[in-house]
Amino acid sequence: MKHCSANDGTDIQAVAGSGAHSPRRPYLADPRIVDLVVYKTYADLRAEAAKTYINYLWWVIDPILSMLVFYVVFGLIFQRDAEGFVQFLLTGLVIWTWYKQSVSHAGNSILAGKGLMNQVHVPKLVFPVVTLLTDLTKFGFVLSLLLIFLWLSGYPPSSTYLALPLVLATQLMLIAAIGFTLSATVPYLPDLRLLVENLLHLQFFLSGIFFSAEQIPEQYQFWFYLNPMASLIHDYRSILLDNTWPAWGRLGLIVLFSFVLIAGAVTLVRRLEREYPRVVR
Repeated sequence: MKHCSANDGTDIQAVAGSGAHSPRRPYLADPRIVDLVVYKTYADLRAEAAKTYINYLWWVIDPILSMLVFYVVFGLIFQRDAEGFVQFLLTGLVIWTWYKQSVSHAGNSILAGKGLMNQVHVPKLVFPVVTLLTDLTKFGFVLSLLLIFLWLSGYPPSSTYLALPLVLATQLMLIAAIGFTLSATVPYLPDLRLLVENLLHLQFFLSGIFFSAEQIPEQYQFWFYLNPMASLIHDYRSILLDNTWPAWGRLGLIVLFSFVLIAGAVTLVRRLEREYPRVVR
Protein backbone atom coordinates (compact mmCIF):
# COMPACT_ATOMS: atom_id res chain seq x y z
CA MET A 1 0.00 0.00 0.00
CA LYS A 2 1.27 3.44 -0.92
CA HIS A 3 1.79 6.27 1.49
CA CYS A 4 2.30 9.98 1.15
CA SER A 5 5.70 11.49 1.56
CA ALA A 6 6.91 11.79 5.11
CA ASN A 7 7.59 15.44 4.43
CA ASP A 8 3.89 16.30 3.99
CA GLY A 9 3.33 17.14 7.66
CA THR A 10 6.47 19.28 7.77
CA ASP A 11 5.45 21.08 4.58
CA ILE A 12 1.97 21.81 5.95
CA GLN A 13 3.47 23.17 9.16
CA ALA A 14 5.77 25.39 7.15
CA VAL A 15 2.89 26.77 5.12
CA ALA A 16 0.74 27.14 8.25
CA GLY A 17 3.51 28.90 10.08
CA SER A 18 3.74 31.46 7.30
CA GLY A 19 -0.05 31.77 7.15
CA ALA A 20 -0.71 33.81 10.28
CA HIS A 21 -3.56 36.12 9.52
CA SER A 22 -2.81 39.76 8.88
CA PRO A 23 -5.38 41.96 10.66
CA ARG A 24 -5.36 44.33 7.72
CA ARG A 25 -6.84 41.73 5.39
CA PRO A 26 -10.23 39.97 5.31
CA TYR A 27 -10.04 36.71 7.23
CA LEU A 28 -9.92 34.25 4.33
CA ALA A 29 -8.60 36.69 1.72
CA ASP A 30 -5.02 36.74 3.02
CA PRO A 31 -2.88 35.13 0.28
CA ARG A 32 -0.93 33.15 2.88
CA ILE A 33 -4.13 31.62 4.24
CA VAL A 34 -5.34 30.88 0.72
CA ASP A 35 -2.03 29.13 0.04
CA LEU A 36 -2.47 27.10 3.21
CA VAL A 37 -6.01 26.06 2.24
CA VAL A 38 -4.96 25.06 -1.27
CA TYR A 39 -1.90 23.16 -0.07
CA LYS A 40 -3.72 21.30 2.70
CA THR A 41 -6.59 20.41 0.35
CA TYR A 42 -4.11 18.96 -2.12
CA ALA A 43 -2.26 17.11 0.64
CA ASP A 44 -5.48 15.61 2.02
CA LEU A 45 -6.61 14.50 -1.44
CA ARG A 46 -3.24 12.93 -2.12
CA ALA A 47 -3.20 11.20 1.25
CA GLU A 48 -6.67 9.77 0.68
CA ALA A 49 -5.80 8.59 -2.82
CA ALA A 50 -2.66 6.91 -1.50
CA LYS A 51 -4.76 4.63 0.71
CA THR A 52 -5.54 2.47 -2.33
CA TYR A 53 -3.27 0.90 -4.94
CA ILE A 54 -5.09 2.54 -7.85
CA ASN A 55 -4.95 6.02 -6.27
CA TYR A 56 -7.23 8.63 -7.87
CA LEU A 57 -8.75 6.07 -10.23
CA TRP A 58 -10.78 4.74 -7.31
CA TRP A 59 -12.74 8.00 -7.25
CA VAL A 60 -14.06 7.01 -10.69
CA ILE A 61 -14.46 3.28 -10.11
CA ASP A 62 -16.26 3.56 -6.76
CA PRO A 63 -19.26 5.61 -8.02
CA ILE A 64 -19.44 3.48 -11.17
CA LEU A 65 -19.75 0.36 -9.03
CA SER A 66 -22.37 2.01 -6.83
CA MET A 67 -24.42 3.07 -9.85
CA LEU A 68 -24.08 -0.42 -11.31
CA VAL A 69 -25.43 -1.97 -8.10
CA PHE A 70 -28.53 0.23 -8.13
CA TYR A 71 -29.03 -0.38 -11.86
CA VAL A 72 -28.89 -4.16 -11.37
CA VAL A 73 -31.19 -4.12 -8.32
CA PHE A 74 -33.84 -1.66 -9.54
CA GLY A 75 -33.37 -1.82 -13.31
CA LEU A 76 -32.91 -5.54 -13.86
CA ILE A 77 -34.18 -7.39 -10.78
CA PHE A 78 -37.18 -5.21 -9.90
CA GLN A 79 -37.52 -3.97 -13.51
CA ARG A 80 -38.31 -0.39 -12.59
CA ASP A 81 -35.99 1.11 -15.18
CA ALA A 82 -38.88 1.70 -17.59
CA GLU A 83 -40.29 4.20 -15.11
CA GLY A 84 -36.99 6.10 -14.97
CA PHE A 85 -36.70 5.13 -11.31
CA VAL A 86 -32.99 4.26 -11.50
CA GLN A 87 -32.14 7.73 -12.81
CA PHE A 88 -34.52 9.27 -10.27
CA LEU A 89 -32.92 7.36 -7.41
CA LEU A 90 -29.29 7.90 -8.44
CA THR A 91 -29.81 11.65 -8.78
CA GLY A 92 -31.11 11.84 -5.24
CA LEU A 93 -28.42 9.56 -3.81
CA VAL A 94 -25.50 11.38 -5.45
CA ILE A 95 -26.69 14.77 -4.24
CA TRP A 96 -27.46 13.47 -0.76
CA THR A 97 -24.10 11.72 -0.40
CA TRP A 98 -22.23 14.95 -1.12
CA TYR A 99 -24.30 16.76 1.51
CA LYS A 100 -24.02 14.06 4.16
CA GLN A 101 -20.29 13.44 3.82
CA SER A 102 -19.41 17.13 3.66
CA VAL A 103 -21.48 18.07 6.71
CA SER A 104 -20.06 15.17 8.72
CA HIS A 105 -16.44 15.87 7.74
CA ALA A 106 -16.66 19.65 8.18
CA GLY A 107 -18.41 19.32 11.53
CA ASN A 108 -15.56 17.24 12.89
CA SER A 109 -12.77 19.17 11.19
CA ILE A 110 -11.59 21.52 13.99
CA LEU A 111 -11.60 18.71 16.53
CA ALA A 112 -9.74 16.44 14.09
CA GLY A 113 -7.16 19.16 13.43
CA LYS A 114 -5.94 19.34 17.02
CA GLY A 115 -2.59 17.76 16.13
CA LEU A 116 -1.68 20.57 13.76
CA MET A 117 -3.22 23.44 15.73
CA ASN A 118 -1.32 22.43 18.88
CA GLN A 119 1.97 22.71 16.98
CA VAL A 120 1.46 25.94 15.04
CA HIS A 121 -1.13 28.69 14.85
CA VAL A 122 -3.64 27.96 12.08
CA PRO A 123 -6.81 29.98 11.52
CA LYS A 124 -9.46 27.51 12.62
CA LEU A 125 -11.77 28.14 9.67
CA VAL A 126 -9.08 26.59 7.49
CA PHE A 127 -10.08 23.14 8.72
CA PRO A 128 -13.76 23.11 7.64
CA VAL A 129 -12.92 24.97 4.42
CA VAL A 130 -10.35 22.32 3.50
CA THR A 131 -12.80 19.48 4.14
CA LEU A 132 -15.44 21.22 2.02
CA LEU A 133 -13.01 21.65 -0.87
CA THR A 134 -11.81 18.05 -0.55
CA ASP A 135 -15.33 16.65 -0.67
CA LEU A 136 -16.29 19.08 -3.44
CA THR A 137 -13.41 17.80 -5.58
CA LYS A 138 -14.48 14.19 -5.16
CA PHE A 139 -18.11 15.12 -5.78
CA GLY A 140 -17.07 16.65 -9.09
CA PHE A 141 -15.99 13.21 -10.33
CA VAL A 142 -19.22 11.58 -9.16
CA LEU A 143 -21.43 14.30 -10.66
CA SER A 144 -19.65 13.98 -14.00
CA LEU A 145 -20.32 10.24 -14.05
CA LEU A 146 -23.96 10.79 -13.10
CA LEU A 147 -24.42 13.26 -15.95
CA ILE A 148 -22.84 10.85 -18.44
CA PHE A 149 -25.12 8.05 -17.21
CA LEU A 150 -28.19 10.27 -17.55
CA TRP A 151 -27.21 11.34 -21.07
CA LEU A 152 -26.64 7.74 -22.16
CA SER A 153 -29.94 6.61 -20.66
CA GLY A 154 -32.13 9.11 -22.49
CA TYR A 155 -31.90 12.32 -20.47
CA PRO A 156 -29.87 14.71 -22.66
CA PRO A 157 -28.85 18.23 -21.59
CA SER A 158 -31.34 21.04 -22.06
CA SER A 159 -31.50 24.78 -21.55
CA THR A 160 -32.42 24.23 -17.90
CA TYR A 161 -28.81 23.13 -17.33
CA LEU A 162 -28.08 26.85 -17.12
CA ALA A 163 -29.61 26.75 -13.63
CA LEU A 164 -27.45 23.82 -12.50
CA PRO A 165 -24.48 25.96 -11.31
CA LEU A 166 -26.86 28.08 -9.21
CA VAL A 167 -28.36 25.03 -7.53
CA LEU A 168 -24.87 23.61 -6.91
CA ALA A 169 -23.72 26.91 -5.41
CA THR A 170 -26.82 27.03 -3.21
CA GLN A 171 -26.14 23.54 -1.89
CA LEU A 172 -22.50 24.41 -1.27
CA MET A 173 -23.63 27.43 0.78
CA LEU A 174 -25.99 25.22 2.78
CA ILE A 175 -23.24 22.67 3.43
CA ALA A 176 -20.84 25.43 4.49
CA ALA A 177 -23.45 26.95 6.81
CA ILE A 178 -24.17 23.70 8.62
CA GLY A 179 -20.55 22.50 8.50
CA PHE A 180 -19.13 25.75 9.91
CA THR A 181 -21.73 25.81 12.68
CA LEU A 182 -21.01 22.23 13.71
CA SER A 183 -17.24 22.70 13.49
CA ALA A 184 -17.53 25.65 15.89
CA THR A 185 -19.52 23.72 18.50
CA VAL A 186 -18.30 20.09 18.28
CA PRO A 187 -14.97 20.81 20.08
CA TYR A 188 -17.02 21.86 23.12
CA LEU A 189 -19.66 19.14 22.70
CA PRO A 190 -17.94 16.10 21.09
CA ASP A 191 -20.98 13.88 21.63
CA LEU A 192 -22.89 16.20 19.32
CA ARG A 193 -21.35 14.19 16.45
CA LEU A 194 -23.45 11.17 17.43
CA LEU A 195 -26.63 13.23 17.49
CA VAL A 196 -25.79 14.77 14.12
CA GLU A 197 -25.27 11.35 12.52
CA ASN A 198 -28.68 10.22 13.72
CA LEU A 199 -30.33 13.45 12.58
CA LEU A 200 -28.72 13.06 9.14
CA HIS A 201 -30.06 9.51 9.00
CA LEU A 202 -33.54 10.83 9.75
CA GLN A 203 -33.16 13.63 7.22
CA PHE A 204 -32.15 11.07 4.59
CA PHE A 205 -35.60 9.47 4.75
CA LEU A 206 -37.34 12.86 4.83
CA SER A 207 -35.60 14.29 1.76
CA GLY A 208 -37.40 12.42 -0.99
CA ILE A 209 -34.55 10.12 -2.01
CA PHE A 210 -36.91 7.21 -2.76
CA PHE A 211 -40.08 9.17 -3.52
CA SER A 212 -41.12 12.39 -5.21
CA ALA A 213 -42.82 15.38 -3.65
CA GLU A 214 -45.86 14.74 -5.85
CA GLN A 215 -46.56 11.59 -3.82
CA ILE A 216 -47.03 13.67 -0.67
CA PRO A 217 -50.52 15.06 0.01
CA GLU A 218 -50.66 18.72 -0.94
CA GLN A 219 -51.46 19.88 2.60
CA TYR A 220 -48.15 18.40 3.81
CA GLN A 221 -45.88 19.61 1.01
CA PHE A 222 -45.15 22.91 2.78
CA TRP A 223 -43.69 20.98 5.73
CA PHE A 224 -41.82 18.67 3.39
CA TYR A 225 -40.07 21.59 1.70
CA LEU A 226 -39.00 23.08 5.03
CA ASN A 227 -36.24 20.51 4.72
CA PRO A 228 -33.79 22.36 2.41
CA MET A 229 -32.36 19.12 1.03
CA ALA A 230 -35.81 17.99 -0.05
CA SER A 231 -36.16 21.20 -2.04
CA LEU A 232 -32.66 20.96 -3.55
CA ILE A 233 -33.03 17.31 -4.58
CA HIS A 234 -36.34 18.18 -6.22
CA ASP A 235 -34.62 21.04 -8.08
CA TYR A 236 -31.84 18.77 -9.35
CA ARG A 237 -34.38 16.29 -10.66
CA SER A 238 -36.35 19.10 -12.29
CA ILE A 239 -33.23 20.23 -14.18
CA LEU A 240 -31.65 16.87 -15.02
CA LEU A 241 -34.70 14.66 -15.57
CA ASP A 242 -37.72 16.86 -16.30
CA ASN A 243 -36.09 19.75 -18.21
CA THR A 244 -37.87 22.27 -15.98
CA TRP A 245 -36.53 25.18 -13.97
CA PRO A 246 -35.92 24.99 -10.21
CA ALA A 247 -38.14 26.65 -7.63
CA TRP A 248 -36.42 30.04 -7.51
CA GLY A 249 -38.27 31.21 -4.42
CA ARG A 250 -37.20 28.25 -2.31
CA LEU A 251 -33.64 28.56 -3.62
CA GLY A 252 -33.56 32.19 -2.53
CA LEU A 253 -34.75 31.29 0.96
CA ILE A 254 -32.06 28.60 1.27
CA VAL A 255 -29.40 31.11 0.19
CA LEU A 256 -30.63 33.65 2.73
CA PHE A 257 -30.76 31.07 5.52
CA SER A 258 -27.28 29.80 4.64
CA PHE A 259 -25.79 33.30 4.48
CA VAL A 260 -27.08 34.20 7.95
CA LEU A 261 -25.87 30.90 9.41
CA ILE A 262 -22.43 31.25 7.78
CA ALA A 263 -22.04 34.79 9.14
CA GLY A 264 -22.93 33.63 12.64
CA ALA A 265 -20.67 30.57 12.49
CA VAL A 266 -17.68 32.53 11.18
CA THR A 267 -18.13 35.12 13.92
CA LEU A 268 -18.28 32.37 16.55
CA VAL A 269 -15.17 30.58 15.25
CA ARG A 270 -13.19 33.81 15.16
CA ARG A 271 -14.29 34.69 18.70
CA LEU A 272 -13.14 31.28 19.96
CA GLU A 273 -10.00 31.23 17.80
CA ARG A 274 -7.55 31.15 20.73
CA GLU A 275 -9.68 28.82 22.85
CA TYR A 276 -9.81 25.80 20.54
CA PRO A 277 -6.21 24.56 21.11
CA ARG A 278 -6.89 24.45 24.84
CA VAL A 279 -10.32 22.82 24.47
CA VAL A 280 -9.27 20.01 22.10
CA ARG A 281 -6.11 18.93 23.93
